[in-house]
Amino acid sequence: MMERVNCFRCESFFTTWNPQFPRGCRAYGFKTREMPSILVKKTTGTECLQYKPDTPASKHVNQNKGFSVKA
Repeated sequence: MMERVNCFRCESFFTTWNPQFPRGCRAYGFKTREMPSILVKKTTGTECLQYKPDTPASKHVNQNKGFSVKA
């Protein structure tokens, strides 16, 4: 049996600013109140097929793209 998908460890998971829909999935392109993998299971009847384990560096890449902050 396949282990349950942990969205928090997926590279497609993101957190939104919208309190009504605080979680999102870039792979499927939606925002939701519940965990994205649970919504996918409810909607399709199958486990999430887009799950890719997150690499530690992928979410912590410098988003400033060359700009530095002076102290």
